[in-house]
Amino acid sequence: MFSRYKKTAVFLTVLILALSGCQSVSSQKEPFVKKGFYFDTVIEIQVNGDRSEEAAKRCFEICDEIEHTFSRTRSDSELYRVNHRKEDRVQVSDDLAYVVKRGLEFYQMSEGKFDITIAPVSSLWNFKSEDPQIPEESAIKEAVKKVDASKVHVQGNTLVFDSSETMLDLGALVKGYAADKLKKCLKEYGISSAMINLGGNVMTLGNKPDGTDWSVGIQKPFSRRNEVITTVKARDCSVVSSGVYERYFEKDGVLYSHILDASTGYPANSDLWQATILSDSSLEGDGLSTVCMLLGYEKARELIDGRDGTEAIFVLDGGQLAEN
Repeated sequence: MFSRYKKTAVFLTVLILALSGCQSVSSQKEPFVKKGFYFDTVIEIQVNGDRSEEAAKRCFEICDEIEHTFSRTRSDSELYRVNHRKEDRVQVSDDLAYVVKRGLEFYQMSEGKFDITIAPVSSLWNFKSEDPQIPEESAIKEAVKKVDASKVHVQGNTLVFDSSETMLDLGALVKGYAADKLKKCLKEYGISSAMINLGGNVMTLGNKPDGTDWSVGIQKPFSRRNEVITTVKARDCSVVSSGVYERYFEKDGVLYSHILDASTGYPANSDLWQATILSDSSLEGDGLSTVCMLLGYEKARELIDGRDGTEAIFVLDGGQLAEN
């Protein structure tokens, strides 16, 4: 399913490479490209074939629906209603129940470091501020006490909470789930060639119109946007990257990344700078890329080696490409 990638220094934030001007047949229609802002990032969908504009429009409607389901901060979202529940049992949509269930699976495989109940902790950190600050240690310790995914249970479309203080944050999985849904939508419109870019989550549908694989670039960390260090050839698969430089700030020479360790409430202390996952499912790639960052290289490599149909590119702290 996946073509071989170049074994050079590799880093993250996926972006599309030279998508225009690649068609060898002059009679081919230009792809329909639509951009927007969802999931706190700029997204782009490139669709080839008949009904491309109609299909892309429906994809953006789905993005809006997903935000109304999974946003932790929007007061009109389903997740906001769950986090501000009055009872310990809450009926939820199929979408929310499924993502929570998958989140609990990633919790198990990460030894509790990936925790979808991290909302009390993540709400303390603001990595987008012009003047970001390290939260008070006492506040972090108090918030960590409320983090425990073992207190969440999924029973069909019912979420059961053992604690009234438990709050969910599904941000680490939403873009992956969205990419999978968008790909399914495009197929329903008869689309066989498309590229979905949700800012670090790339999903390819089929090949490019000329029959060649899509080129997905891996951006060099701590560098200018669009500075590519290598590429991955991909067809009909997902490419998802996570890394310490996506959102971060520095204080007194220490880098604080947005990838938080639920067991401590602080940014993860990992020997990985980056993890890129190639898989069929973007939700799978989204979860696994973050889990790998939290586990560190040795445990991450063991995890990926034990999963069929999944490949990973790891970069160690310092910039050297790990040998898989």
